Amino acid sequence: MSGGVDSSVAAALLKKQGFDVIGITMKTWGFMEVGGAPKHESGCCSLDAIFDAKNVADKLGFPHYTVDFTKAFEDAVIENFVDEYLNGRTPNPCVICNRKIKWEELLRKADSLDAKYVATGHYAVVEFDNLSNRYCIKNSADNRKDQTYALWALTQKSLSRTIFPLGKFNKSEVRKLAEEFGLKTAAKPDSQEICFVADNNYERFLRERIPATVENIDSGDFVYHGEKIGKHRGVPFYTIGQRRGLGVSLGKPIYVKNIDTGKNIVELGDKDELLNPIASASDVNYVSKAALKKGEIVFGKIRYSDKAAPAEVLFADEKNIKVRFIDPKSAVTPGQSLVLYDEQGYVLAGGIITKEN
Repeated sequence: MSGGVDSSVAAALLKKQGFDVIGITMKTWGFMEVGGAPKHESGCCSLDAIFDAKNVADKLGFPHYTVDFTKAFEDAVIENFVDEYLNGRTPNPCVICNRKIKWEELLRKADSLDAKYVATGHYAVVEFDNLSNRYCIKNSADNRKDQTYALWALTQKSLSRTIFPLGKFNKSEVRKLAEEFGLKTAAKPDSQEICFVADNNYERFLRERIPATVENIDSGDFVYHGEKIGKHRGVPFYTIGQRRGLGVSLGKPIYVKNIDTGKNIVELGDKDELLNPIASASDVNYVSKAALKKGEIVFGKIRYSDKAAPAEVLFADEKNIKVRFIDPKSAVTPGQSLVLYDEQGYVLAGGIITKEN
């Protein structure tokens, strides 16, 4: 229970259905450790969030506990986040957090409480397919809020113990249910940013997190069409597709096209130069299917806000996938996730986007 409306309603629905519910709020970080704190701490992991979750649990009549997962979160999520930026990639920490913390660590806690399932307020559907003998993740009823993109890394073991009570509702229905249940969180706004970077300033986070390392990061050249046109602050502070904050002007919009950590170059280009039909991914996890075949047509997303688009599988094995989109995608970004669906909206597989040579 994050203290938000979604997990609150998920708990209320389970209680209404007759489940023996235990509320768990995970303490994974604090503003003192990650910086960027607003004047009044809010959002997940804040005292406000913990108290809101406890208030809901008290009203609905089930126990609530706050569990300290800060060490596990530090090791699995924050260190990966820092390492990815230092290596010129743009991470999606929610993917790592979902698999390592919100499921694997939480399931260990569930075992200690003799709880069979973990339930969350994610907008997604989990089903068991008897034909393939696999647990499947499917798009939620609310396409705008659908969160399957960040759930591709969940293992079959984790999915076998997962319930998504909100999968068949849209957001407006969830808020209405919260009002009907009389929950304090009914009108609470959604969180938009990465939780531990509350001000959405990744450069500030890195400079405060690893000051000695950042101090030794060398500036390098901005290169546009083979010519040096300025100096960048260091490759960790840029991402593919970035337009704002470059500090160079050519009288027209220009974008980060490529980041070469070996040569310490940030290559800039025009908008149409960001288009790329090819996306490759490693660390692949197969979800609704055990494998993909060369030539198979799938529907791929390369970022959370992306629209799934048709693509042909060029290569697929246990750990790597390569696809060609029918219509090229803009700013295929290493470190983000490539998530593949079938035409019914089932998540087939996902992986971390790698750089194309």
